[in-house]
Formats: sequence, C-alpha cells, structure tokens
Amino acid sequence: MKTKNKYLYPIEITSKVRITSNESPAHVGRLKHAVDFIIPEGTLIKASKDGIVVDIKQDSNIGGPDESFDKFGNYIEIKHEGDEHSIYEHIQKNGALVKIGDKVNVKQDIARSGNTGYMAHLGPHLHFDVHKYIGQGPEDYETIEIQWLS
Repeated sequence: MKTKNKYLYPIEITSKVRITSNESPAHVGRLKHAVDFIIPEGTLIKASKDGIVVDIKQDSNIGGPDESFDKFGNYIEIKHEGDEHSIYEHIQKNGALVKIGDKVNVKQDIARSGNTGYMAHLGPHLHFDVHKYIGQGPEDYETIEIQWLS
C-alpha cells in the first residue's frame, strides 16, 4: 500500500545528506517502509505535509547501537489528512520547535536532529516514516510506502 498523500523530504537535501531505507536492522516488519536521512546533529527538520502535532518525546539525551536504546529515542508525530501519520525520530533533547496540538504547515521547522534512541551503526540520522494505525496501542501501526513530491 502507498500513501494517499504526497510528502516532501523532511530536511533540505544537500550533497552532505545520504538517504537510505535498507541499511537499518530496524527497517523490517512494520517498519519496512521507513527512510533514514544520515545528517549531522542539529540539522533543522521540517514538516513533510500540513498536519497536527499529536505526540512529542524530547526528554532524552541517550542513544546507542542496539535495540535496548529504543526507549530513549525522541520524536515528533504529526497526523495528516486520511489518518496518515508521519514520525520524525532521533531528535535532540528539547529539540522540538512545536508542541502537541500545534497545526503545522509543510516546510515548517519542527525540530533539530539528534542522536537519541536506537541508532544501529548509522550514527546521527533522522528516521522518517508514514504509518497508519491498525489497532488501539501505540505500537499498533504499519508503515506505508511513501509517495514523495518531486
């Protein structure tokens, strides 16, 4: 299944940015359509589409190479039309530039990238995915293949 909405890249693409979807050991199962942007810490992250901020975690400064670090990852989640949600993971401690309930516009600065949570072997990067919830729990979702705006 592909996204109904089309999304912009969540960062400014320069020659220093590397994009990958198959290098992270976490990108399997429900995360198979996730994308990683390998970028320096502190890079500005932008909303990929208009929406409403529905969740934020930004209290951690801990990151590491294995799954035990997953619970320390900071993120912002935005709900879009059609019940699609985008998530921006591994942001800096206190790196959110928005708050829950904020309406955001595409290209609006929403956070600064960090090095928190399960980073695998990739080093600092932004994990981005678009997903739909299939149940009531916070982990009851599946990623959707992203249709990008060119």
